[in-house]
Amino acid sequence: MKTAAAPLAHEIPPAPLGDAVAELNDLYIEKGTPLFMRTVLALFAGGFATFAVLYCVQPMMPLLSAEYGINAARSSLILSVATGMLAIGLLVTGPISDRIGRKPMMVAALFASTLCTLASALMPTWEGVLLMRALTGLSLSGLAAVAMTYLSEEIHPQHLGLAMGLYIGGNAIGGMSGRLVAGVLIDFVSWHTAMLVIAVLALAASVIFWKLLPDSRNFRARSLQPRSLLEGFTLQFKDAGLPWLFLEGFLVMGAFVTLFNYIGYRLLAEPYHLSQAFVGLLSVVYLSGIYSSAQVGALADTYGRRKMLWGTIVLMLGGIGLTMFAPLSLVLIGMVVFTFGFFGAHSVASSWIGRRATHAKGQASSLYVFSYYAGSSIAGTAGGVFWHWGGWNGIGLFIATLLMLALLVALKLARLAPLPGAAT
Repeated sequence: MKTAAAPLAHEIPPAPLGDAVAELNDLYIEKGTPLFMRTVLALFAGGFATFAVLYCVQPMMPLLSAEYGINAARSSLILSVATGMLAIGLLVTGPISDRIGRKPMMVAALFASTLCTLASALMPTWEGVLLMRALTGLSLSGLAAVAMTYLSEEIHPQHLGLAMGLYIGGNAIGGMSGRLVAGVLIDFVSWHTAMLVIAVLALAASVIFWKLLPDSRNFRARSLQPRSLLEGFTLQFKDAGLPWLFLEGFLVMGAFVTLFNYIGYRLLAEPYHLSQAFVGLLSVVYLSGIYSSAQVGALADTYGRRKMLWGTIVLMLGGIGLTMFAPLSLVLIGMVVFTFGFFGAHSVASSWIGRRATHAKGQASSLYVFSYYAGSSIAGTAGGVFWHWGGWNGIGLFIATLLMLALLVALKLARLAPLPGAAT
């Protein structure tokens, strides 16, 4: 029987364009797929564990001031040493993840931070607590920047804003839960016991993260040679937009942490005299951040990040303005508006990093989160000086100054020409 001859190479029709697009899409995790759900749930759990461990100490600060006989600025060190060491660690752990992979680094970071939190609860001295908190922050650096890089590598670019927003929503729930659980418990048990409870919750979230997160499909290992690392960091500062985004993270996070570091001191004193448990319950304002991080992230995918960023900072300014009034209802509304604006701004800026960085994405994310947590550490403690100088009026002036600078940076970013093929 005569068989048909194989077609010559030049006779083979080209693959349809749709097939090429489908093959490209197979490289990324698409919205609506089981992998997308596993990814966002895992990163949600990772964000929960990170922020619960990191910020559970904030409502404890007035109690620590009384127990150890220290002022508000010194008490804030229990948070600032953790965020400061986290920021420093990012300069190392981000590049290491470029070599060994994203998931192994993040899993190790979560379990190490949980162990350090357990140790913090058992320390008998203030100096011992600060040491363990510093190690906690150093451990968490292995997840903080790598999570954003993982999402930018694995999630389809069209859905990156939504995925980043959902991850930051996990951060918001973690921050809320850590403050809420610790803030309520310390009215009934010691702060040591409250911290042990947080560590158990973080351990459960770490196991969920480990089991659910898909392995990387688009990760490509990079050299750990000092020269290549230095070139990777230097490259980010040659971009017209990335250094401004780094500064934006410093300013908005510094403003946010300052408010929540010292609002407890205000509400526990006259004329409010609220209980510690009630002040802890005020962490429910984070619910507005959970909503805004996902919603603003999705809107940024549609309308562009440059249009959304400055608007969220204006909301933060409006929120801090409302807290300057005496009625408790206005203070609470101001906290809600401020929190909504912050998480929206962070969602927009962090997803913008992933879209704008063209090389060494892990190092670009590291620099952003380094700036973010440096703002938390430096401004969070510096705010104590303004608290002792002018009370809440001093805090309001300090935060408003940071936000006015952040608004100027956002307007600068809005005037940047977009990168070729990048929807920013």
